[in-house]
Amino acid sequence: MKAVELVSIGELTLVDKAQPTPKAGEVLIKIMACGICGSDIPRTFVTGSYHFPTVLGHEFSGEIVALGEGVAESYLGKKAAVFPLLPCNTCEFCRSGNYAQCTDYNYFGSRTDGGFEEYLAVPLFNLVLLEDQVSFEEGAMVEPATVAQHVINKAQLSLGDSIVIFGAGPIGVMVAQWAQINGAGKVILADIDQTKVDFAKKIGFEFVCNSAEVSAEDFIKEMLNGKLADVAVEATGASAAFDQCVQSIRAFGRVVLLGNPHSDMLLQQKTYDQFMRKEGTIVGMFNSVYDKIPKNEWQITAQAIANGSLKLSPLITHKVPIEGLIEAFDIVHEKKEFYNKVLMVHEDIL
Repeated sequence: MKAVELVSIGELTLVDKAQPTPKAGEVLIKIMACGICGSDIPRTFVTGSYHFPTVLGHEFSGEIVALGEGVAESYLGKKAAVFPLLPCNTCEFCRSGNYAQCTDYNYFGSRTDGGFEEYLAVPLFNLVLLEDQVSFEEGAMVEPATVAQHVINKAQLSLGDSIVIFGAGPIGVMVAQWAQINGAGKVILADIDQTKVDFAKKIGFEFVCNSAEVSAEDFIKEMLNGKLADVAVEATGASAAFDQCVQSIRAFGRVVLLGNPHSDMLLQQKTYDQFMRKEGTIVGMFNSVYDKIPKNEWQITAQAIANGSLKLSPLITHKVPIEGLIEAFDIVHEKKEFYNKVLMVHEDIL
């Protein structure tokens, strides 16, 4: 089968490798779509993976085409997304259902081979079955969409709350959609890239600003009749956006940290002082909730796509076959053209 392997930092290679055989309790998935995540870019071009070679890709969906021992026949032919974290199931966090905090986890697409190949063996535990009306492309976006949902849950967004999201990339736009679904009063997006600002407006968001050209704080006050936001989300991993988030919330407001930083995150002294006076709250988040109790955020995402309340297809700007994946990575890395969500898709649905 075909796969794209990261063989060294900056070097992706299309290879032929043996097709896996599912073990007991596993299924074989024919990969139909897999997204390039923002984290895949530094992993490819800067830091490398945990070992070489590695097949990247942790945002994927596909069709179940073979079953391991002990797996019910009813799974055959089903459409599924995949929770990419493989928990140890023995640490204190796994025992309490907090798999994202597992102390000895494995992970598809970074610590073990992921979705940028034609077939992958996946444990039953990690399957998120999808309704027929959910496309494979949408299925590949369940992972980032669930992370975005987790942001809103961590923010404890109440009906009518105002929210500002710094970073209008795929995750930021998904956070904005979840805010609307959860009844936010006004949803504001800010970015320093005008093409992202334009794209957010194109897909239906009304309150969007270029925070490199206008004061985000002034824009927020203008949109909220002189008030600041109840919630701010840092979705860039940049100090400037972090600082703006803290400036953007009202007294007793909340800041949720989502972006992956690549350097120190700093607050201006003035901002720090303002934040203390506001008695604001900064909330960290990581990944998502996959436990069945009290709720599985992945299932909620799958349901929201199926019933049409979460609209992910408009975010897709590029679809390439596996043979075009390396070029797609270059487009994202070099910013050769505008993109939002870039997917590798199987030739059957291309």
